[in-house]
Amino acid sequence: MQDFLFVAHIIPLFQHALVFLGLAYLFTKTPVFTALVNNSLTLPDKVIIYLVFSGFCMLGTSLSEFSVQSEDAIANTRAIGAVLGGLLGGPVVGFFVGLTGGIHRIWSMTGVSAPISYIDLACGVATTYEGLFAGFVHHYLSRKGKIESLFSPRFIWLMAFTIGLGHVLIFLLFGWSADDAELAWRIQQEIALPMLLANSAGVALIMYMIREQKRTCDELSSNAIALNIANKTASITLPRFSEESAQRFSEIIHQETRVAAVAITNRVRLLAFTGEGASHHRPGTTISSKDTLKSIEKNSVVFVDGIKKIYQCQIDPNCKLGSALVIPLRDEAHNEVLGTIKLYEVKHRLFRNINKTLGESVAQLLSNRILTGRYERQRELRLEDQYKLLTTQVNPHFLYNALTTISHITRKQPERARDLLHHLSDFFRKNLESSADTTTLREELEHVVSYLEIEKARFENRLEVVMNVPENLREQCMPVFTLQPIVENAIKHGVSELIGVGIVKVCAKKDGGDLILSIEDNAGLYVEGDHNGIGLKIDERIKMRYGPDYGITILCEMDQWTRVTIRLPLQKD
Repeated sequence: MQDFLFVAHIIPLFQHALVFLGLAYLFTKTPVFTALVNNSLTLPDKVIIYLVFSGFCMLGTSLSEFSVQSEDAIANTRAIGAVLGGLLGGPVVGFFVGLTGGIHRIWSMTGVSAPISYIDLACGVATTYEGLFAGFVHHYLSRKGKIESLFSPRFIWLMAFTIGLGHVLIFLLFGWSADDAELAWRIQQEIALPMLLANSAGVALIMYMIREQKRTCDELSSNAIALNIANKTASITLPRFSEESAQRFSEIIHQETRVAAVAITNRVRLLAFTGEGASHHRPGTTISSKDTLKSIEKNSVVFVDGIKKIYQCQIDPNCKLGSALVIPLRDEAHNEVLGTIKLYEVKHRLFRNINKTLGESVAQLLSNRILTGRYERQRELRLEDQYKLLTTQVNPHFLYNALTTISHITRKQPERARDLLHHLSDFFRKNLESSADTTTLREELEHVVSYLEIEKARFENRLEVVMNVPENLREQCMPVFTLQPIVENAIKHGVSELIGVGIVKVCAKKDGGDLILSIEDNAGLYVEGDHNGIGLKIDERIKMRYGPDYGITILCEMDQWTRVTIRLPLQKD
């Protein structure tokens, strides 16, 4: 008989628990759930929690199964509402949810003129106790910084089961005080175990479902905030740590994460501080926080929760900040710490889990941004070094040959010698005075012409130059010293080896969105794999500036011609 009653009660009770599970899922879609996730419940939010879970209590009473021992006793899931109200809303909310559920239990099971039985009173008091006890569990875990335990199914099942045992004990005490202990015992033998199992499982399932919804909400919120931070900081370049760029970064992080304060440091100094405490946390001062120094030294995250470990400002003992998350900014390639980013909360305010996850994401973003800035700066310096190298790698033989040629011409053709000296001075002035790393095609051609005029005087009638560069392309922007070194190679390693007339052609044309320059000689002496140092540097410089689709290609028809083609993007200076 007892086994039959157990099955007869537990199946409907589990069905009722599933109804509550569905209702709780709808609750997770409300704005109150968002506030619950953020641990920022306001008074209106707590009122809504009270109303929702008081409704659960009333519904649990209404969907009850009568005991065969007494018409005043029912197997019910009312405790699910009371316990959830306390776990989610705290002691005050839990008390009023339980009290409301208890009053409804007494009122709904008692006639207008009928006296209130000890069974009704015991159930009302026990329901109030359940909500209050669960509320104190919430309060205790919050004070200990273990709020995540509220969403552990195993812990909550055990807690709900323990609270249910208290309900049974209260019922038996009321029966004993009313000299009806035997009936109270028989009632509990019939309905206690089904209620304990169903209510505990119902609370655990609902809290598990809330935890999963909370996790999803945290992830979506974290991703959205991280994306906003990335978008808003996209224009901030960080080639090195500077107070100005770090301050802009910290202000954006503070605005998006809504923590009390944000700080950014390098390995020695505070670079930026935004939020609560900015009056005494001054950028430029030496790092004084032991937690920050520990994070840098150990290359690890340091979390001071303000509960187990108290955060104490080293600058101002009256500082309102009570907890801190210190995350190192890492250079993974060199396994070194560049600095830290720190998120703060004020005293008596819990540090949101979303901000712990988000803080690490932001630290990774900031680290990548700093490293990218460093690599960009290194790239710029490398380009500058290559440019300087090109400007100093003038063939000394060219200078010797030019001066020798001019000296021979001076006696017979003084005007021609004067022109050549002008060309030589223009050539060297271009080499020595140019400070920019880009120029126009027109200026580059002028540099080439100065060089070729000197070479034509040296080779006399054995060198011909053909220029085919449209006027509308001559204002196109290009890297300096791109043409002249290649023209020099065409003469030095090409036409100078010919017995007959050597021809050098310099041409330009437009190909879609690209500028095509070609330097061709009629020697055809290029041997594949015989790379020239300057040519390689020019090709690398072009690729570093414009990408792998641009640069130099070389074609050769042996003993016929060699053609060097330079592809650049069309762009005006």
